[in-house]
Amino acid sequence: MKLSKLFGKTTKEISDEAESANHRLLIQGGFVDQLMAGVYTYLPLGYRVLKKVENIVREEMVLAGGQEILMPALQPAENWKQTGRWEMMDDLFRFTSYYTKKEFALGPTHEEVLSPLAKKFNSSYKDFPYAVFQIQTKFRDEKRAKSGILRGREFLMKDYYSFHSDEEDLDKYYEKMEKVYDKVFDRLGIGKETYYTYASGGTFAKYSHEYQTVTSAGEDMIYICDKCKIAINKEIITDLKNACPKCGNKDLREETAIEVGNIFKIKDKFTKPFDYRFISKDGKEKPVLMGCYGLGISRLMGAIVEIYNDDRGILWPKEVAPYDIHLISLNSDEEAEKVYKGLQEEGFDVLYDDRDISAGEKFSNADLIGIPIRLVASKKTLAEKSVEVKERGKEKTDIVKIDRVSKELCDLLDKK
Repeated sequence: MKLSKLFGKTTKEISDEAESANHRLLIQGGFVDQLMAGVYTYLPLGYRVLKKVENIVREEMVLAGGQEILMPALQPAENWKQTGRWEMMDDLFRFTSYYTKKEFALGPTHEEVLSPLAKKFNSSYKDFPYAVFQIQTKFRDEKRAKSGILRGREFLMKDYYSFHSDEEDLDKYYEKMEKVYDKVFDRLGIGKETYYTYASGGTFAKYSHEYQTVTSAGEDMIYICDKCKIAINKEIITDLKNACPKCGNKDLREETAIEVGNIFKIKDKFTKPFDYRFISKDGKEKPVLMGCYGLGISRLMGAIVEIYNDDRGILWPKEVAPYDIHLISLNSDEEAEKVYKGLQEEGFDVLYDDRDISAGEKFSNADLIGIPIRLVASKKTLAEKSVEVKERGKEKTDIVKIDRVSKELCDLLDKK
């Protein structure tokens, strides 16, 4: 992609409300545009990152056995009234149709849609366990949208639901999903900063579990046990007597964090209202049990920026960067164009700065956008049939022969 043709530009201007790093840098770097508080347009650079995060999540959910579906965002009030959440959920977007006068909700989650849907298809003990998931735009009437894409009124989320014939099966699946989530965070580059966190349990369990990523832009306080690599949310720390629930360690580290995912054993909370039962092997009717596993896709993107940034801009992990390489031409457009096309033919995703602006502006834009590797093609380097190679976040530069640059880039990007 040539920067001269890219839809969306970098900017130095930023509103006073952009207090968090992700809010400021994503707008300045031309990744997102804020339409209103809590609602964003993902520009081409940002959309590429978002899709990479989404695809990593999707791959792991499919490997876990989930089948992908897509459910309606527009939902009838009747389903929400049946579970009691129409009145209880304070951030539910509700409205009345101008024409039909019927009441509807914009989905913040999908238990009210999925339970009656699943009831139509799976009612025998032979059908269990099974799991479905979706990646879809969600809506929540946040009292105060803040921290950029970390807390929005419209956001992209993965919700995954498992269905079970008994609690033992649910428990086993729940433990499996814990490991699946760990793998997702590792692949996204935030595994070391993200903690399996004990939180309040809700209806059926003493505890639920969140995944909290440590960042100063977070809105939760967690207490980390460095021995067990788990954490406790502040809301239940006194219930656990200020000690790790696994090893009893009381030397806990206090950190600010943002919740990027959660998992719940919701059992029959959302199957019972719709009378979703199954026929067991002995011919008896029994309740269907559920597990729920959520991940905020757009929130994960924001959390990555909160972790990977410096005073120059973003430092994208290579797994989610919008492009592999940021190629800069310094008054050598004809030769740089050959390098650009050659890299594309080799299978690299390249953002090519072909604009007629100063070298300093090109370099500062490259740092702001934060693509992992910067290549510079200048008269000096090209005279030696070479380009300058520099990793984002490192000061060292190398001069590499053009006929060897592909191998060098594969090594740096861990590509075969």
